[in-house]
Amino acid sequence: MSDAAAPGPPIRVLIVDDHQMFSASLSVVLQAETDLVVVGTAGTVRQAVTMVRSTLPDVVLLDQRLPDGDGVGAIGEILDARPQASVVMVTGTATDQVLVSAIEAGAAGFVEKTRSVEEVLAAVRSAAAGEALVTPKLLARLLPRLRRGNRAEGPVLTEREREVLQYVAEGLSNAEIGQRLSVSVHTVRNHIANISGKLGAHSKLEVLAIALRDGLLP
Repeated sequence: MSDAAAPGPPIRVLIVDDHQMFSASLSVVLQAETDLVVVGTAGTVRQAVTMVRSTLPDVVLLDQRLPDGDGVGAIGEILDARPQASVVMVTGTATDQVLVSAIEAGAAGFVEKTRSVEEVLAAVRSAAAGEALVTPKLLARLLPRLRRGNRAEGPVLTEREREVLQYVAEGLSNAEIGQRLSVSVHTVRNHIANISGKLGAHSKLEVLAIALRDGLLP
């Protein structure tokens, strides 16, 4: 069965950046797309959390450096206010430790400010679809830095869920996982949703962080 479906409501995007020119320019770009709508812009962590509650965004584009805090520290508050949201860190330059901390906090991924318009648009759509916004090369570099734990009592994953988890750790997209398993993208999304629910994760990347912490990945 095909995964094709009628177009749904537009993806709701909140931009969090204290550089007004950047926010305004990005807003214009996003608003020009028929499947995207900018529900607001915020310049501080406080404004961001308040606006998340009032505008209910699907994707939050979050700068790391803000006047009253940092993006990594804001991720938890944003996800508490809107668990369904995907938080994408918009970075200039960031250390591996910042990126790792963002993953452990629940970020869906990263997009660099220097990327092209097309890449930013693709990142927003991918985040809304539940994809992990990180290249396999960067993921391979960051995974060893995530906290690892010993096998402990925790949620029991099915054999298929463990298989999907391993493919996620390899950096495969939902479509690529579906091809490996000969199942639809919809089925893959359901498996990932089940894994996320069992682990209490908000994103694919946080799934990996928790799985490593709990000793569910080799």
